[in-house]
Amino acid sequence: MGVRKRNSADARKEELKTVAFAKLTNVPTSPRKMRLVADLVRGKEVNRALGILKFSNKEAAARVEKLLRSAIANWEAKNERKAEDGELYISTIFVNCAPMLKRLRTAPRGRGYRIRKRSNHVTLIVDTIANNTKESK
Repeated sequence: MGVRKRNSADARKEELKTVAFAKLTNVPTSPRKMRLVADLVRGKEVNRALGILKFSNKEAAARVEKLLRSAIANWEAKNERKAEDGELYISTIFVNCAPMLKRLRTAPRGRGYRIRKRSNHVTLIVDTIANNTKESK
């Protein structure tokens, strides 16, 4: 690895040490369905987002709620204190495609229809509202 590449990799690692995030990989739902849930909570305050996810009818909402609780716990561990009410918000949440399982379903006349079982990866980043106002000034 070259010096320039190593320096940029080290800078990226240092930046990740200050950011509280959680990842959920290989979730067996389609990315499109998961993005609907992610759009519900993007940019919201954490307690409000937990309420939205708890009372949502979507199956993906339970997985995102668990992921959000994990991100909050990660933030508390990094900052060595409990999160206060109204302090944290979801700064970034995005859904990427994961590898697809391809299967065949039998069809008439000796043919086969392709079934694509999609899955996704979800990344959620939590930040404090005070940090956001400092960066924007």
